[in-house]
Amino acid sequence: MLNNEVIKFILVGILNTIFYYLLYTFFIYIDFSYILAVVFATCIGVVFSFKTFSKLVFNNKDNKLIVKFIIVYGFNIVLNIFIIKSYLYLFNENLYTAGLFATVIVALNSFILNKFYVFKGSQ
Repeated sequence: MLNNEVIKFILVGILNTIFYYLLYTFFIYIDFSYILAVVFATCIGVVFSFKTFSKLVFNNKDNKLIVKFIIVYGFNIVLNIFIIKSYLYLFNENLYTAGLFATVIVALNSFILNKFYVFKGSQ
């Protein structure tokens, strides 16, 4: 059975993922490269995501943790771009499908890094 923290992370993660993916698709739609779309969508979403994860999921009000959070998101940007590029190479799909596929994997990675690196010891 899933514990309360995992359920909260999933729900808040869904909200953050929808927000991120809408930004990503908007940037693709207005003809940004997928690399810029990933970078801009991630940068815009970082503060929103930090606040929602820290307060709603990990019950932590320490704003100093945003530095670790930004490090995680910096890593996630690189991972996201790598996955999109690999997906496009392997499956020759469009940027929307590749971005959606990458978003799911990066979201799972995000939980692991936030739980055991950023908010380690919270709750």
